[in-house]
Amino acid sequence: MAKYLGLHETLDLHELLSFKNLCLTKATTMSALAQDEELKAILSDEVTAGIHHIQQLQQFLTDRSEMQ
Repeated sequence: MAKYLGLHETLDLHELLSFKNLCLTKATTMSALAQDEELKAILSDEVTAGIHHIQQLQQFLTDRSEMQ
């Protein structure tokens, strides 16, 4: 695998990162407003998954070492 991403790949990752940040913000905000416990649990799971996805996307953008 190449050390660097192409320009279009970098732009796509930035777009995905922006979308996931928006989803995380919305899930966090809605979980504070939700009254149903099941909905709160779903939103809490979404927040946890969103944080993990964002970290993975950031790793693609910052990790310049070769992967095999």
